Amino acid sequence: MTQSKALAYHQSLTGALEQAQWQSLTRRGALRTAVVAAGGATVMLTGPALIGYRSAMAQDFAGPVDVLNYALTLEHLEYTFYRTFNQQFSGMELEMAGFASIVRTRLESIEAHELAHVDVLTDVIGQLGGTATTEMMYSFGVTDVASYVATAGVLENLGTGAYTGAAQFLIDNDDLLTAALTIHGVEARHASYLNVLNGTSPFPEAFETALTPAQVLEAATPLIVGAMPDTGTGSTANDGGTSLGILAAAGAMGIGAAALAARRRESRSDEQAMPAGV
Repeated sequence: MTQSKALAYHQSLTGALEQAQWQSLTRRGALRTAVVAAGGATVMLTGPALIGYRSAMAQDFAGPVDVLNYALTLEHLEYTFYRTFNQQFSGMELEMAGFASIVRTRLESIEAHELAHVDVLTDVIGQLGGTATTEMMYSFGVTDVASYVATAGVLENLGTGAYTGAAQFLIDNDDLLTAALTIHGVEARHASYLNVLNGTSPFPEAFETALTPAQVLEAATPLIVGAMPDTGTGSTANDGGTSLGILAAAGAMGIGAAALAARRRESRSDEQAMPAGV
């Protein structure tokens, strides 16, 4: 891929994310205006008004397995991304591009987090009786360290918005919702860190942008070579008498253990050397 094509590719990806965020913020502004016009009555946030807002965001899933496969599709993409370019670019190349030496360790930790997310989601989907989607072939348009870090920032913000928007589809499954939120929180931390590396605000808005599945897939589709993966046909969460709560809790604990291990590795590295920068 030539430098000009790679730049255009990255700009189109960024544009798709920004358009999705703008559409969501526009909806939020319209809702806020309606509340103010009604004297701030809280009833505007319940009943038909809330249902209408959720419907505008929603792309229906047949069940929890579909929601988890939707998340897994993004986690596969993110893990493959970091695995590929952490192998391609050395710590020395990152430093030559102007990043502190600790950045290499941080990117490796993000890779480990994404792998943990893939493993846990795959395991929970299987235990729920579903078929987990698999890793695809991708084309990221990365040509150098700068485009690696820039694209990482786009993907993490996309993932954060995707989890925010998908939470509504797990509202009737408290344990799964909690487990998904443990991933969402980590994705948001990744996004904030990469925003700093890319010279933008780590917390650009007071409210996180909720992206619809359609918006997320529109942004992610150019990265996937071939057809989008099948995210399933619903959920058989209770087949065989399996407890949904137990499985979700196990998933959350698996995520927590992986995050703790990564944090300990980072702490040891930080103790050895903490240069200026992030």
